[in-house]
Amino acid sequence: MTDKQTLTIRDNRSGEEYEVEITDGSIRAADLGKIGKSDDDPGLAVYDPGFTNTASTRSAVTFIDGEKGILEYRGYPIEQLAESSTYLEVAYLLIHGELPTKEQHDQWVHEITFHTFVHENLKSQLQGFRYDAHPMGMLLSSVGALSTFYPEARNIKDPQIRHEQIVRMIAKMPTLGAWSFRHAQGKPYVYPDNELSYTENFLSMLFRMSEPKYDPDPRLAKALEVLFILHADHEQNASTNAVRSVGSSQVDPYSAVSAGIAALYGPLHGGANEAVLKMLKRIKTKENVPAFIEGVKNGEERLMGFGHRVYKNYDPRATIIKKACDDVFEVTGVNPLLEVAQELEKIALEDEYFVKRKLYPNVDFYSGLIYEALQFPPEMFTVLFAIPRTSGWLAQWLELVDDPEQKIARPKQIYTGARTLDFVPASERWK
Repeated sequence: MTDKQTLTIRDNRSGEEYEVEITDGSIRAADLGKIGKSDDDPGLAVYDPGFTNTASTRSAVTFIDGEKGILEYRGYPIEQLAESSTYLEVAYLLIHGELPTKEQHDQWVHEITFHTFVHENLKSQLQGFRYDAHPMGMLLSSVGALSTFYPEARNIKDPQIRHEQIVRMIAKMPTLGAWSFRHAQGKPYVYPDNELSYTENFLSMLFRMSEPKYDPDPRLAKALEVLFILHADHEQNASTNAVRSVGSSQVDPYSAVSAGIAALYGPLHGGANEAVLKMLKRIKTKENVPAFIEGVKNGEERLMGFGHRVYKNYDPRATIIKKACDDVFEVTGVNPLLEVAQELEKIALEDEYFVKRKLYPNVDFYSGLIYEALQFPPEMFTVLFAIPRTSGWLAQWLELVDDPEQKIARPKQIYTGARTLDFVPASERWK
């Protein structure tokens, strides 16, 4: 045994041995590239579709231990943040790396509250969409359009300019998301009410009608606050990877975040809770759950909302959301699908088939029930995901900009196509 943190690799093709340094449980891909490298051989590359075991960055933003079911933002357990913090305080933590003082918090909240309004020209752009435009498509294009309203955002090396864009984006996302929701309903857009908190203001822009002052139910505002905290960041997932990849070209943050929104738009990323709802509606009643479970085992059904790419234990966010359900249903009335969901979870957690495969409920299993209880159509679910995730995307983008090791994203490929073909002119091919 030795304390030396290295890996010795023997290339059986040549018999040559290579010593590769191990740092933080990883080796550099460039070191593998030296193995077998010659004038005729480019050296070894790692083939890893989906980056299942390839680290693209060093990050201090979010820690996940999937085996133990741990999620931490900047070292703070998600359970404590959801219980005692607010979304804007968590956003500050993600962006700045530490919790704010009272003065820093008040200034941060003031700045974000001040920037909730959007330019009237952007409102005109949103009004130009078809009546049935998907809210996520509207959000994607409007965030990208913000880069044209703030052209100075391209100066990403200036810390003050970066700060201004971060504040603007976190402030304006609820406005853009709410207006996308109202557009689909044919209702007039509601301007921000800066006397309300971040989540209260969002509820006001979503649901306010003719009343002179909208008074959100504090239980709904608190439940939404918790949901926003739980979705603020989640390490190097598909949308964060998209933000970092596009951001690596040193583009402005609006364009980078719009890439994250585009990735989140996909059903394999942001649309999972909608799939859970469809599954529960298909099961219909608690009594049908055992038959559905058997269908899953026989490969005839798919169990949605269980299992996760990272977590091999109970998703800590699912535990917290389960509690948030009580507050929401106290206001809206219990969603009849809750009983189906609880029975499905109970059987799945006891059944050896699912236990052996480490299929535990994830964050999507209960969040869809809450969103439906709040009368959001399924196409709004990903918008509700994108709004809070903006702070995480921006924290990751900031880290990328300041990282001296980062280069423009340019993965290798393994070419499998034809080589050295002779071109035959069309005049000869078409005879």
